Amino acid sequence: MRRKDLLILIILAAVWGSSYLFIRIAVPALGPFPLVAARVAIAAVVLWLGMRALGQRPRLRPYWRQLLVLGAINAAIPFTLISAAELHITASLAAMLTATTPLWSAIFSAIWLGERLTARRVAGLLLGVAGVAILVGWSPIAMTRGTMLGILALLGATCAYGSVGIYTGRALAGVPSPTLALGQQIGAIPWLIVPALWSAPRVHATTAAVLALLALAVVCTAIAYLLFFRLLASVGPTKSTTVTYIMPVFGTAWGALFLREPLTWGMLAGLAFVLGSVVLVNEVRVGALLARRRAPADEKVTAYS
Repeated sequence: MRRKDLLILIILAAVWGSSYLFIRIAVPALGPFPLVAARVAIAAVVLWLGMRALGQRPRLRPYWRQLLVLGAINAAIPFTLISAAELHITASLAAMLTATTPLWSAIFSAIWLGERLTARRVAGLLLGVAGVAILVGWSPIAMTRGTMLGILALLGATCAYGSVGIYTGRALAGVPSPTLALGQQIGAIPWLIVPALWSAPRVHATTAAVLALLALAVVCTAIAYLLFFRLLASVGPTKSTTVTYIMPVFGTAWGALFLREPLTWGMLAGLAFVLGSVVLVNEVRVGALLARRRAPADEKVTAYS
């Protein structure tokens, strides 16, 4: 991975790690559906205005069917599930559980792309399951019905995220990243309008919730997805999901620093198990990574390699 791509990866991890903090602040006041609908609508407006200011006119019409699907699996569904989950679990635990995304990606790659599940990858998947069990079992959060449903919702969100790279590579290959970033937000809106309007009477907006919503929409959505789709085009779906190696660290840190959320050694051990499983599943080799870092800075990385 080139240094420029690595820098984008780290910035993206820090930004997306902060999204769990902002969701945790906003969702009790706004509710999951209104929060997510407002998030994608504001992000779409910001992206559109930014593109117009730069003289860009993204072509959305030829891809409207694919963008509706992308809007569902990479925005409407996971954003809503994560927001609903954070009504019951901490931002730190949500960020840690999101590290399971590459495990789903490996499973879908085996199913849809015919990638072989080697013994190492199977061991990684089993280690990931153990890591999730440790995270949940040793978390200081009381295991109520709401908590368990929140954890399942979070895992459902990571399942959706795990399919995104493969779907984008197949259905939207070659589409410019600004078009994908804007089209995803617009594609998510039809899925969210009705439930958001139905939930609107229960919204109790506060200053903190509105500011958190704006941070989510502008920084964690509009800017972040421009970075993500650029990274996806540059290094491919498998390498781009490695953002989840670093994101839980930032998400955990933001939750502990700003929300004073409790952390236990058991939670950190579970996170280590999950990250170790991601390394095994993606067959990461330290020697190969070091060799790439020593390679010339202008080395070309083939997309979807």
